[in-house]
Formats: sequence, C-alpha cells, structure tokens
Amino acid sequence: MRFFSLSSKSLYRIGALVSLLGATSLLASLPASAEDAAPKPEAQEAKKEADNKPAVLVAPKAESAGAEAPKGEAKSSAPAKKRRGGIHPCMTPDPGFGIYDRWSNEPSIGQMIAPKKGGITKNGGFDLVVHFHGHEPIRKEFVKTAKGSVLVGIDLGIGSGAYAQGFATPNTFTQLLASVEAAMAKKTGNPKAHVRKLALSSWSAGYGAIEQILRQPAGKKVDAVILLDSLHTGYTDERSKALKTQQIDVFLDYAKRAAKKQGFMFLSHSSIIPPGYASTTEVASYVIGELKGKPKKAKRADVLGLDLIRRYDKGDFHVRGYTGDDKPDHCAHIGLMADIVRVHLEARWKTPRGKS
Repeated sequence: MRFFSLSSKSLYRIGALVSLLGATSLLASLPASAEDAAPKPEAQEAKKEADNKPAVLVAPKAESAGAEAPKGEAKSSAPAKKRRGGIHPCMTPDPGFGIYDRWSNEPSIGQMIAPKKGGITKNGGFDLVVHFHGHEPIRKEFVKTAKGSVLVGIDLGIGSGAYAQGFATPNTFTQLLASVEAAMAKKTGNPKAHVRKLALSSWSAGYGAIEQILRQPAGKKVDAVILLDSLHTGYTDERSKALKTQQIDVFLDYAKRAAKKQGFMFLSHSSIIPPGYASTTEVASYVIGELKGKPKKAKRADVLGLDLIRRYDKGDFHVRGYTGDDKPDHCAHIGLMADIVRVHLEARWKTPRGKS
C-alpha cells in the first residue's frame, strides 16, 4: 500500500500503534529513509529532502570520556542518577488528567485533550499546543501545570522523515486546525470557537513536522516553538562537521524572530553524539552563533536528573543545554514541558482558565 494513499486519520492510527509501545520503544534507531512508501507527486520534493535528514537520534554512539558502549548503542537505559528518585524518565508515573477530559479522537489527525469546562473566551478564542512525538509522555507533564490550553498529540512513527512527509502537504495542518476548532465548538457550545494562540512542540523525531509547517502559510500563525532535545540536521561534510544549514534555516529564522520578541522559542539539547549526523548540541550552537551570541556556563540540578551546563537567552529565544548521553537523559527532556507551560506559554498568552 502506498504511504500517502492513507487518510490522515489512518496515518495517525498507525503512528498511535507505535506510541503504545511506550517512550522507550520510540528510541529504537530507524533511518528516516527506511519507509517503503511511495508519496504522491506533490510530496516528492519533501520526500527527497526528508530522506536526506537523519532519523531522530535514539540509540547513539556514546563518545564521552571513558564510555565503552558498543557502537550505535546508548551507554545504558537504566536511570542511574540517584536524583531521579527511582523514576525512569521514559516511564514516568501518571498524574492523571486533572482538569482535562480524556483523549478525544475529534481532530483530523492525532488526538486532543481540553479542559472539562472553560478554557475559551466569550468570543470563542482558545489556546492550542500541538505536540509531535510522544503524546502520552508529554500529556503527563502538560496536565501538571496547564490551566486551560488545549493539547493535541500526534505520533506518526520513529524517524523524522515520517513527520516531514506526514505534514508535507499544507492542507494537512490547516485541516487539523479546522477540526480542532470544530471539536471545541461542539464541546463548549460556542460556534465561534477558534485558535487564538498556537504553539508547536516536539520531542526527538517530531521536529520534522514542525519544519514543514513553518515553511507553509499556516506557519505564520505560530506564536511559540518548543524543541525538546529535538533539532538535528545532516552534514555536508562529516569529517569537518559542516552542517546542512538549509535543513534548519526555517528554525533559525524563527529563532531570530523570537530574539526580537516576535515569537517564543525554547530549545533544549542533551550531550548525546549521534552517528553520522549533527547532534542537538551542534545545532543549538550554530543557531546561537548566527544570532551573534555566546552561551553562558550554568550549573543546576533540573527535572528528572537533568544537569544544566549552559544556557542562552535573547529576547524570547531560550536555549538550555544539559549533560547526559543515554536514553533516560533523552527522555528526561520531556519533563521540561511542565515548567515551559507554566512559566512561559500560558503566562505569555494569558490563557483563559479551564476548570473541572
């Protein structure tokens, strides 16, 4: 069956099966070009680009001092750090749904949670976060602090190519927004329900979808971009570590906007060194350099055993860099979402309050 002959809903259901295996299974290595799919002509160019991109890093080569992990495998999948309190970042406890309803399949792709009541203005405005890759792990963090925003979670597979191809056609995202608005109109009884503020978020491979959306007309509606250990690119020359900057130019453009307070952008990176393509550290350093900036050294014990080692802030553009070169450290970046929602997003948006 051809990949793009599936409906958006069917595509989502296939991705959802992958997500049911848990966050740890999402860390299995799979090249973005390993799909036996044949896209329609309008997606050919996007596919060519996606196939040249790295799959999200997952079981990377550990190259820190003293590491003796086998090539292509992470050092360990065990939560070795005592500060994790026995919690594995890839399998965190479930706090429930709080003021939110259970997942709804109303969107054209993915699924959503909305406040049981409220979360919308009198004229129908509501705030929306669309997250790519790991909808259940991100939901656990989101509900801890969110007071009214709507969350849509989407899982399409493992490599970034699946996300890039899934959103290569502009009407995929516009239909998604329209379906969420229709769902909120039905839920709240407000026929004027519409997206007021919009954020795109990703962990790991999900950045492939965000790249496509930011290149489309609908990308102009995006007020916030959140990348949780999630931005990679290839090399034009692996030996000299020269980045394929054309693959990330849209993210650099958005970072420049955020630095001028014309949007919000949060980018985190681990210290994982993936095989054959640029790490999140390298990409973050490139973006900071293009902004004529320099990261500051930092030292802080953060959520789920993350150890902060550097940071950069300019306007509403923020970078947080952490140690860690294994699977739990990669998963731990999802834990940053709770504070991002509390400190930045809903405070920035003045999100209408929801209630149970």
